[in-house]
Amino acid sequence: MAVVAPFRIDIPVRALVDLRERLGQVRWPEAETVMDWSQGVPTAYMRELCDYWRADYDWRRVERQLNQLAQFRIELDGLQIHFVHVRSPHEDAMPLLMTHGWPGSIIEFLKVIGPMTDPPAYGGEASDAFHVVCPSLPGYGFSDKPAATGWGVEKIASLWEELMARLGYERFGAQGGDWGGVITMELGARGSARLAGIHVNTPLADPAALRQLGELTAQEEKALASFAYYRRWDSGYSRQQSTRPQTLGYGLVDSPVALCAWIIEKFWAWTDCEGHPENALTRDELLDNVTLYWLTATGASSARLYWESFNRRAFSPISLPAGCSIFPKDIYGISRRWAATRFTDLRYWNELDRGGHFAAFEQPELFVNELRSFFRLIRDPGLHGPA
Repeated sequence: MAVVAPFRIDIPVRALVDLRERLGQVRWPEAETVMDWSQGVPTAYMRELCDYWRADYDWRRVERQLNQLAQFRIELDGLQIHFVHVRSPHEDAMPLLMTHGWPGSIIEFLKVIGPMTDPPAYGGEASDAFHVVCPSLPGYGFSDKPAATGWGVEKIASLWEELMARLGYERFGAQGGDWGGVITMELGARGSARLAGIHVNTPLADPAALRQLGELTAQEEKALASFAYYRRWDSGYSRQQSTRPQTLGYGLVDSPVALCAWIIEKFWAWTDCEGHPENALTRDELLDNVTLYWLTATGASSARLYWESFNRRAFSPISLPAGCSIFPKDIYGISRRWAATRFTDLRYWNELDRGGHFAAFEQPELFVNELRSFFRLIRDPGLHGPA
């Protein structure tokens, strides 16, 4: 059996010096010809952000924060997978597997791990406690990079089941958004007896199912318009990553500015930020996530998940108990009745008034409350979620 080995982050000084040197030798493009973000991240903001990154940003701060958590690596199918595993001090805590997506990382969950593992320390109830397991996806963060094909969402879902078994959890819940949500839904579709239920933000259901629902609601019309906007204006990154990730990867691994712009644009587009990403997250928080991608050189390897998985997705029915939280500024949102065509035991549905795609990162209190509300129904099946 593979050994679960403790892990501690210790980035060499030379890697941080190299980053600063590269940021000091940028060959900048000319400014955009518009006054907004419609051509991409504005040059003035990128210069300001990268000047801060070079002169004032402190990676050691977030490194210390991560190292305060219990981190491990374990070999799964020949690959060393990094994960955070924080056990609750409360005896009846529920094991919960939480999976990030792209362009996120385990850093998305730093604000919620404390309230979830020890609710009374944050004004909550011990009965809502979780044992939290947050793995870094293969090719992301401090997990190894796959050296062969075959590492799509189906395989990752299988490995996550194995990970929870190796940790000794006989019954657990799962949560995710973005690719983490796709992996969580794949786990749900498998119907494992060990999986108590799943919670996702950004739930996905078959667009063809809409034809069976009769006249569309205003919400569904809006969702279709959001899909159309995404395909027309916002999906270039996914087309590139799902077709030629290696070509893109040369720039993302060699240039910190290219990597930063590639990621920051998505935080502008997908957060509830009123036009500027620093309205949703602090400058340091944005750079914490970008710097993790840079220091681990995962620009190419993370993009390959799209090549492996993007055109292979199926909307398999999910019969396990499920909960969905819809944040208004997510990429797109579907209606409850649309979701119910896939989630046949939809126990919980809530549409929130603020927040975007990176829910745990942007709105940690709301996110924690959503998970508590859904998983109470799993802990006590006699309860019912909001209509």
